[in-house]
Amino acid sequence: MSNTTGSAGQPKPALPPSVFTLPQSAQLEALYTIIRDKDTSRGDFIFYSDRIIRLLVEEGLNHLPVLPKTVETPTGATYQGVGFEGKICGVSILRAGEAMEQGLREVCRSVRIGKILIQRDEETTLPKLFYSKLPQDIAQRYVLLLDPMLATGGSAMKAVEVIMEHGVPEDRIIFINLISSPEGLKTFCAKYPALRVITGWIDEGLNDRAYIIPGLGDFGERRYCS
Repeated sequence: MSNTTGSAGQPKPALPPSVFTLPQSAQLEALYTIIRDKDTSRGDFIFYSDRIIRLLVEEGLNHLPVLPKTVETPTGATYQGVGFEGKICGVSILRAGEAMEQGLREVCRSVRIGKILIQRDEETTLPKLFYSKLPQDIAQRYVLLLDPMLATGGSAMKAVEVIMEHGVPEDRIIFINLISSPEGLKTFCAKYPALRVITGWIDEGLNDRAYIIPGLGDFGERRYCS
């Protein structure tokens, strides 16, 4: 579903057609309230962010194409159903994206997962690739790109560039994240209009330091540091 209203019912700018959000329910907002709270313990932050990640992964899988498939049931009857069209893999943007890998493994048995490390070049201030390890057959798979936060979109766009350089078409990549800024979504989707974005919540915007507001702070720090 598209996110067109905020938590207080205030209208938000129209989103690109390639952006999808989770249903903005009271339960989902309660989960986000917990992980946004600076006083939430590390254990609770992990538990409740994992719940959101699981929902996001399931929604991402809903966007994979399917083909007709007929099976025989234990009663001897046949059932006209569907099966997934192709194989998938995950790619996490280090380090925060690693937190989303378990959520993917819980719903996709034996899924292959690649990793990309991107950091800002201090001289140019542009995102720079420092490390990547991707499945050898990634060009034949649908890719779920994992990163909790979409702020300016620089790291995510660089990650997509790396994945596409390995032969993956743009429309076979699905980017999954917990919180996005409107500015980041606009920039990202303008560069990759055929790529679908699954986000849990769209925040107000970026401050003068390019931090998402209200946001939840540094996801990686809160996840991995006691």
